[in-house]
Amino acid sequence: MPIDFVTQSSLHVAVLPDGNGRWAVARGWPRRFGHRAGVDAVCRVVRAAPELGIDVLTLHSMSCDNRRRPAQEVDSILACIRLFLARETPACELAGVRVTCLGRRDRLPADLRRAIDAAERATQGGTRLHLRLAIDYSARDAIRAAFSTANDSPAQKRGARFGPDVDLLLRAGGERRLSDFLLWECAYAELVFVDTLWPDFGAPELAAAVAEFRRRERRFGALPGAIVGDHPPLGSRAAASPPPHGVR
Repeated sequence: MPIDFVTQSSLHVAVLPDGNGRWAVARGWPRRFGHRAGVDAVCRVVRAAPELGIDVLTLHSMSCDNRRRPAQEVDSILACIRLFLARETPACELAGVRVTCLGRRDRLPADLRRAIDAAERATQGGTRLHLRLAIDYSARDAIRAAFSTANDSPAQKRGARFGPDVDLLLRAGGERRLSDFLLWECAYAELVFVDTLWPDFGAPELAAAVAEFRRRERRFGALPGAIVGDHPPLGSRAAASPPPHGVR
């Protein structure tokens, strides 16, 4: 039975969609096939997120460090981002999904920048889910830029904006590291790592991760039970709203 979106508390879930290349190699295919299959997994997760009480979903689409990979693979990743925006922007607009992007937009190809701008304009009225795509993104660079006082370009400053605190950080693919993703926003995030490679990921895996999150007790540095009625960390989502249903 679908979870009632209206009665569920809102969550910010950040996702590291890892394992695309390994998924393809295991099948004897070029790695680009895995990135293409990963786009379908993104679509499945976006459709499932609101029904699980997720109102902000941030996906690590490409890191700055991914530029160390061969140019052909970087081009393949960027092509998949283009594909997602071209294919899914109309669907996101109809479904009330707002799409925004963060990261070093100034280093992206001009046609991809235009596609991002068009998607952001078309979906700016969406209120059911805020989908944030981190493209050419580094949390360390964002933190440095945010606290720098000189010589930052406008594009770098756009990449330095911080979003809401992350409630749940989910990483697919079996790895157990943060990979320079939303380090500031993940100060009190619950971490869930799953072995499922990203192209095989879907609504059941997302639901299981959210269920694991809701089983955990969140104390924000306080004693058990003390967070209710007290003051959670400054800047946290909990400081602005009651704790999520079923979570302290």
